[in-house]
Amino acid sequence: MPTSQDMTTELDPGLLDALQHQVAVFARRAEQTRLGGTGQLRNSMDRAAYLLLNRLDQEGPMGVKALAAGMGIDSSTVTRQVAPLVDTGLVKRTSHPEDGRAVVLQLSPRGLARLEEVRSSRRQLMVEVTDGWTPDERESFCTLLTRFNTALSARQSGHATAAAPGAGGPAAEASDEAGTAAE
Repeated sequence: MPTSQDMTTELDPGLLDALQHQVAVFARRAEQTRLGGTGQLRNSMDRAAYLLLNRLDQEGPMGVKALAAGMGIDSSTVTRQVAPLVDTGLVKRTSHPEDGRAVVLQLSPRGLARLEEVRSSRRQLMVEVTDGWTPDERESFCTLLTRFNTALSARQSGHATAAAPGAGGPAAEASDEAGTAAE
């Protein structure tokens, strides 16, 4: 079985250099714009906040440990990132329905409205940035980016195997970790 070093030497070093450079440029541009979409500045949102709100919207109320595990980050990091979302009313802390002593984080109606504003703005940004692309090109790019993010996430988790072709879909959650890995 070839080692990682063997595979690296088999691939075109120039292509690998170009790829890592483009990933670095993407990470910088994404951070510069915070992928804030179009329109007013109010439609931008901190990456951590967006990812937390998005996960709560997609998976429903959950505890800090479950949220942290699902995002591949430490519970203390989630606690620190959630605090301002609770303070601004975007996330509510509620009692667990089965165990009143446990705390569950839940997207508030205000949080959902804010998340929808940001999503809409970001959708418009994607329309503008990919203007002139065919639907197949958009789908291929999304598939490959998802695959790339899944492989980065697996590597971060200590599972250094690349994602299989076609693994995950456009909505795969591995993209949560890609922002952290690309920093």
